[in-house]
Amino acid sequence: MLLIGGTSHVGKSTLAQLLADDLGWSCIATDALARHPGRPWPAPSEEVSVHYHSLSVDDLADAQWRHYQRLWPTVEALVCERLDAAPGRGLVLEGSGVLPERVASLDVEQRVAAVWLTASPTIVKGRIHDAGGYDSADADRRFMIDQFVSRTLRYDELARGDVAGHGLRLIAADGRSPRELATEALSPAANLAGARTSPNGLPFASAIQVLRKGRCGRGR
Repeated sequence: MLLIGGTSHVGKSTLAQLLADDLGWSCIATDALARHPGRPWPAPSEEVSVHYHSLSVDDLADAQWRHYQRLWPTVEALVCERLDAAPGRGLVLEGSGVLPERVASLDVEQRVAAVWLTASPTIVKGRIHDAGGYDSADADRRFMIDQFVSRTLRYDELARGDVAGHGLRLIAADGRSPRELATEALSPAANLAGARTSPNGLPFASAIQVLRKGRCGRGR
């Protein structure tokens, strides 16, 4: 199993799907489990509009972080269920809900690896502006997109600090193709003791961050 974390628009979904296709594994996003509260485009609901208009950037990032903390039991249950019930079926799980501090405390076998992506503010802002149609948006929509950009960058800052604090692996996506990122993510696995390969000959688990602990368990 591979876990891919990071803030919005750093390339998690693209990398996850590429790796899943290469490995012949399934791919799931944490946003499919629960999304908070939604992007302010193309037609934000009143709830989403109020959210971005009423909160400061720090409060927006904090609300997002707390949402993923609440979601974590669901993420952990999915990880453990897949490891316990389907050891031969690989999974790439990606999303901002892959929290470094929670992943670091997972009770799992060596069949799980994790990596976090980051990108420069310029890259992230440009991608969000393109996705949100910033250039053609009215002033109100631009304000919400600006708030989303600032929240996204603040969340990236928090996540990078957490990754570093737990000695986990961070990969910068700036100026690199998805294939280049996939190569970096998987190539160190060949140097790991007991590393295995998929039927396609690709590394099973990578030094991106292999979690070497006991059996999958909860209640820690």
